[in-house]
Amino acid sequence: MDSTGGHPLGAPAALARAGGQDERLLPLLTRVPFAMLAVLIVVTAVARRGEGGSLLVDLGLCAAVSLWMAWFVRHPSWWDLARPAGVFFAGLVVLVGVLVVRDPWFGLFTPACYFYAFGILPWPWRLPGVAAVALESGAAQGDPVSKDSAVGWTVFAVILAVNVICMCGFAWWGWDADRKNQERIAALAQVREANRRLQATLAENAGLHRQLVVQAREAGVLDERQRMAREIHDTLAQGLIGIVMQLQAAEQASGDPDRWRQHFTAATGLARESLAEARRSVDELRPEPLETAGLGDALAGVAERWSALHGVAVRVTTTGTARPMQPETELALLRAAQEALANVARHAGAGSVALTLGYLEDDVTLDVRDDGRGFTAAPAPAGHTDPAPGTGTGTDPAPAEHTDPAPGTDPGTGGGFGLKAMRERIEGLSGTLRVQSEPGAGTIVSARVPHGRLEAGA
Repeated sequence: MDSTGGHPLGAPAALARAGGQDERLLPLLTRVPFAMLAVLIVVTAVARRGEGGSLLVDLGLCAAVSLWMAWFVRHPSWWDLARPAGVFFAGLVVLVGVLVVRDPWFGLFTPACYFYAFGILPWPWRLPGVAAVALESGAAQGDPVSKDSAVGWTVFAVILAVNVICMCGFAWWGWDADRKNQERIAALAQVREANRRLQATLAENAGLHRQLVVQAREAGVLDERQRMAREIHDTLAQGLIGIVMQLQAAEQASGDPDRWRQHFTAATGLARESLAEARRSVDELRPEPLETAGLGDALAGVAERWSALHGVAVRVTTTGTARPMQPETELALLRAAQEALANVARHAGAGSVALTLGYLEDDVTLDVRDDGRGFTAAPAPAGHTDPAPGTGTGTDPAPAEHTDPAPGTDPGTGGGFGLKAMRERIEGLSGTLRVQSEPGAGTIVSARVPHGRLEAGA
């Protein structure tokens, strides 16, 4: 190995580019030509042994050819340089041509010239180099042909043409095959690079997928926690509050067995309903009222039971044409009604409640209005332009001022979670929730959500 590309004797690109297999052809440039020349020197010495001056000229020309080749072979760094390689090849062709003219048997040395033409000449200079050698080879082959007539010259020309055409055609075929091989090598390199990039992209995507899975799992856990918190508040907490209120009423009516029994029976019923709702929440089932009836009937049933427990009259009104909705839409509105009624029972001191369900073209509205004591609410957030409560139902004109309760001022939130859970449910369906109240003027809770209608055939 030397420093000219890591190949023995500085192998030219034409031979070295295919790796070790082509390196075995190096003797065709470094040894075989010298061996062929040595054989021809012996033949010349035998054939011209009686011709002193002529023999010396031939031997001198052979020595010049040998030194010319040795000089080039000893400088492998020139092999891939176009100008030094071209000068060497041109000198070799001239020397061999003189030998062929003097002694036709030197045409047997032309294969060595072909070796150099294919090994060191770049394309397209290889083509004229091969043609020049083919002319020398053809001249040696046609030397026995008599040139005293047109036929002789024609035969000689045919011999030259056959050599040139065949060898130039072979040179072109070799160049085309080499070009296609280089294209295949480049294509394979591109494919390997594309595969490497693809593997890197797949590895990156796998990492992103793992991150997304983790984030989705965390988001799912958070959503489930919020859902369970809302379910517990809307079912167990409200039920327990009702039970406590009934037991307190029963305690106050201890001197009246009938009233005591009435409150005790109501507390027992609430406990059973709360237990059933807790089981359904764990099983992720719909609330019992929605399992057996539509939203309007479910709201009427909730209002009837609430009225019976608290002794407050509830008027339930449905406007518009009732249509099937997505279960989550029905559930959100039902829970909003339950929470609003629970707040009325705990804090409003109301004498009557109006619950209105309105079906609009694209939305569904729910208004819960009581005539209780009301409370002081904070001004609505800046830019709040939602419809006023009651406008979606066609009943009960809304008061002029639209307000939401400020933190800590809503006496019906029980720490704020009731209204927060209600708002999360409604806004989770791209809806809006508004609360309006004034001291002594009652309270209106208004929810509005997109219809979320079921697809046909669903």
